[in-house]
Amino acid sequence: MTPLLKACLNGDRPRGAHPALPLTPDDLARDATAVVKAGAQALHVHPRDPSGKQTLAKVQHAAAIAALRAAVPKMPIGVTTIAQVEPDPKRRVALVRKWTEKPDFASVNWSEDGAAALATALVEMEIGIEAGIWTVDDARRFVDFGFAPHCLRALVEPVEQSTAAALATAARIVEILHPTGLPLVVHGHAGTTWAVLRWAVAHGHGIRIGLEDTLTLEGGKPAKDNADLVVAAKKLAM
Repeated sequence: MTPLLKACLNGDRPRGAHPALPLTPDDLARDATAVVKAGAQALHVHPRDPSGKQTLAKVQHAAAIAALRAAVPKMPIGVTTIAQVEPDPKRRVALVRKWTEKPDFASVNWSEDGAAALATALVEMEIGIEAGIWTVDDARRFVDFGFAPHCLRALVEPVEQSTAAALATAARIVEILHPTGLPLVVHGHAGTTWAVLRWAVAHGHGIRIGLEDTLTLEGGKPAKDNADLVVAAKKLAM
């Protein structure tokens, strides 16, 4: 199986964080077209309300998904369920269950309260699951719970901003997850982004890149947009 190259278009970045940050459904559709042309094989987005705030609300969520499907109809589309959007686990599940325009997959962060209940709801809704694994403890918790057979893949997401620490965490998480047989997508954040991506490519894993994770190309030059980042990431695997 060819390792996945996924584009994360906006994350939780506020309006104005980057001139090309996509927030509205039209922005997302335009960016999706560009990153797919650049080589992205899947998309991950954080739908926003009219003020630019992240939301799980069904109306704004449906608008974002519908715009993406119209722009790139064959592209797998994923969304966040991060607790930052709705901290209350029960309310978060309730909001997800109201979705009318289903994404192809959603990420579930295994460090957050209510992860198992949220993942169960997604299975019942026939929405694919990416298990978000930030720490070694997350990886152990996920494996012990036995939910891997219900997931599309796991996201290895070391949060440390020391490159050495991030790479060590990624390696240990991958070791713990290996027995599950899940495909892995690995990415860093901010200053660790490119080192973690190089490590992931060298070890045959999928990678994620986009303005959610970094605003700069390898070496520190500001990225023009998400497509610029995807082009650079694709070159790592060539």
